[in-house]
Amino acid sequence: MSDALPERDADKALAGEYALGLLPPDEAVAFEARLASEPQLRALYADWAEDLARLTDRIDPVAPPPQIWAGTEERLFGSRGRVRPSAAWSGGWLGTLMGGITATVLVLALIVGADLMQRGPSGPSDPAYVAELVSEDRNLILFAAYDAQQGTLFVERQSGAPAQDRALELWLIAGSDAPVSLGVLPDARAGVIDIPEALRPRLEGAALAVSDEPEGGSPTGAPTGAVLAVAQITNT
Repeated sequence: MSDALPERDADKALAGEYALGLLPPDEAVAFEARLASEPQLRALYADWAEDLARLTDRIDPVAPPPQIWAGTEERLFGSRGRVRPSAAWSGGWLGTLMGGITATVLVLALIVGADLMQRGPSGPSDPAYVAELVSEDRNLILFAAYDAQQGTLFVERQSGAPAQDRALELWLIAGSDAPVSLGVLPDARAGVIDIPEALRPRLEGAALAVSDEPEGGSPTGAPTGAVLAVAQITNT
């Protein structure tokens, strides 16, 4: 539909098609790759995403069945003990792992990518992987982009901060393995995290999560506080 239009109009139509899920998989992947390096395209997509997000403002969240939470908790934490799930954990976290991310979360996540890449320290121009983490209450919004050449993960918070005397810790969740800490998020809104060489191959198909932890990070090597946001890592 967009091929016969002038370049800007074509990009605007393309952004709309992507926002509505109308692009074929290969064109969608190409569009996502362009988002990382084209600020004007990100702005066009942000306009679409904001308009579409408003359409879902009055949709009430639906919690997953209790048995899904119990099974997921057992797989992640084993006999370490059960944790009462927060609303953010039950909604965004489980929805991501079960492949049921809502349209609202996806739209908001891509708005994050559009805005964050335009200001402050920039992420890699050609990231191998990206992820957008948005808490269910929208108080925490985090964008991550992985530089395969450097083995580093660029992270930036558009909104949200740790509570007093607490820290935000980033976790890698690959397959059925236990979560692996990638470190406490920097105090600055943007920063770079070195990914250990042994973990780099595990990024493919994995997820990132942010949890609320004591200052300095989890004392146990596993999440101890509420998981605030989770997102699947996307191969660009």
